[in-house]
Amino acid sequence: MSTTADLVLALKKELKSAQMTYADLASALGMAESSVKRMLAKGDMPLSRIDAICRALKLDFADLARRVADAQPLLAQLSQEQERAVVADKKLLLVAICVLSQWTLEQVTTSYRLTEAQCVGYLVKLDRIGIIELRPLNRYRLKLAKTFRWRPHGPVMDYFREHALLDYFSGGFDGDDEGLLLVHGSISRSLAPSFMERMQRVAQDFAQQHLADQRIENQHREGYTLLLAMRRWEFEAFANLRR
Repeated sequence: MSTTADLVLALKKELKSAQMTYADLASALGMAESSVKRMLAKGDMPLSRIDAICRALKLDFADLARRVADAQPLLAQLSQEQERAVVADKKLLLVAICVLSQWTLEQVTTSYRLTEAQCVGYLVKLDRIGIIELRPLNRYRLKLAKTFRWRPHGPVMDYFREHALLDYFSGGFDGDDEGLLLVHGSISRSLAPSFMERMQRVAQDFAQQHLADQRIENQHREGYTLLLAMRRWEFEAFANLRR
């Protein structure tokens, strides 16, 4: 939700863009120019006054609020409390994963046993948590940065370690379109970050392709999960044999 100060700051930008002076605005509002200057400088006014300024600018209040929301910094990570709220309800976690993939409401309800009303309710919860900004017609804007990642030892990753990791690796990875590569080696510490950058580019390519292929009909798409990992690690049974 936009704060009044954010809305006032956006209004100042709109006034400048429209080349409307404080004198022009004062005339439109039936106020003294000095009062308008003082009001905008203070940065705090009732919503009714903000709405009046919008009318003077011929700007819809909803458009102003949307521009303010779009200007807010995107989150690279959620707080512990936000993640706990997501994993508290497994259906909410499912919808959260779907919106991270930018699925539409129709895609979610078609793919999973969720009614439209249930799904909208979960979108409202994700809006309150701060993951999305819910818009008219059940559209939404992700409030997460492209570099977003779950907290490494947070509630969501802990949940997947406990409930999903073994299930994922129990697969055969033997299809023509599947694979599991396990490579161990000792390399220079200075080179490790460059390998991480390459892995991040692969992950971004996969995510971008997912978005591009949403135009393709469902029967021509398949759900895949790409897992890229690299860490300092040695199998415990081997480490126990070290001198």
